[in-house]
Amino acid sequence: MRTQVAIIGAGPSGLLLGALLHKAGIDNVIVEQRSGDYVLSRIRAGVLEQVAIDLFDEAGVGARMHAEGLPHDGFDMVYAGQRHRIDLFGLTGKRVMVYGQTEITRDLMDHRQAIGRPIVYEADNVRLHGWDADRPWVSYTKDGVEQRLDCDFIAGCDGFHGVCRASVPGGAITQHEKVYPFGWLGLLADVPPVHHELIYGHTERGFMLASMRSHTRVRYYIQCGLHEKVEDWSDEAFYDEFRRRLPAEDAARLVTGRSIEKSIAPLRSFVAEPLRFGRLFLAGDAGHIVPPTGAKGLNLAASDVALLSRGLIEHYAERSNAGIDHYSQRALARIWKAERFSWWFTQLMHLLPENGSFGLKMQMAELDYLFGSESAQRVVAENYVGLPIG
Repeated sequence: MRTQVAIIGAGPSGLLLGALLHKAGIDNVIVEQRSGDYVLSRIRAGVLEQVAIDLFDEAGVGARMHAEGLPHDGFDMVYAGQRHRIDLFGLTGKRVMVYGQTEITRDLMDHRQAIGRPIVYEADNVRLHGWDADRPWVSYTKDGVEQRLDCDFIAGCDGFHGVCRASVPGGAITQHEKVYPFGWLGLLADVPPVHHELIYGHTERGFMLASMRSHTRVRYYIQCGLHEKVEDWSDEAFYDEFRRRLPAEDAARLVTGRSIEKSIAPLRSFVAEPLRFGRLFLAGDAGHIVPPTGAKGLNLAASDVALLSRGLIEHYAERSNAGIDHYSQRALARIWKAERFSWWFTQLMHLLPENGSFGLKMQMAELDYLFGSESAQRVVAENYVGLPIG
């Protein structure tokens, strides 16, 4: 089998890239190690920047997002009994959309099926060949039969643990990483949210986030230790601790219900440089990870795909390599800005005992300054709604 672009990974970044390339008349095949049901079962981000919204519209998959998603003009930050709303729309003229990554993935899968383009699910032993030469190809095993996919380019959209980044020799790639000494315990449930917008909280018991996926489905988080286990947290224990970290007026409104899913996510910041190796490109989690504070993961993946798709379209339509030659530089410029914001927001809002009393006082001083400065709030708002794509 032959295609123009082999896309490894059928998550949102791989599916979105496939949709954008198909719209431009560029043939592509997606190869995924897991099943479609497994891909859909992953519970991830739910806040979309305008850049991501525009890309999903461009790809032709935005109708349900606009019908069912929740546009948000701001969010609340709380600490030490103080509460302040960051007015995203008032400060930037932009808003964000609350719409779960699972739903985006479903929309992209349905679109892929509708246009009749192939996804090879449950591909075993995926291997990349010749990406550092002129004729790359991908090998994999499907139903016990060895397969070969020849292509012009390989797009690595297969996540942090995927084969694409692992295929690059260590000497050709630099990896930057920070692992945080805590995680997020998250609960998904079909109950009404405690507030109509997100609440980020810094409390003496640790960080909390009251988020939602719809008017009837919530995603709540609390900071927890990396040693903790999900099975040690009953729904009742989670809600009791979450209630303690909520502002009093929201705690009084908290509706509890049986969890659909509970999990503990470790937090890390990670960037691989560069993102291009010959005819292999990394996009999304294959090239970078951000802590979920600030909701940048899916949005960064979308901006990678925007730059990569434009470069590939320019290559085929105009016989110009300018876009693909500058892909890594342009993507990393935005990635590092998002990494900075996510790192700053994480350091600001979480309980960090290792930083001692001085570190806690610095957090309090910064929050006091932020709550009293429109200029500081504008900086937060500009980063939260998403910086322009370079």
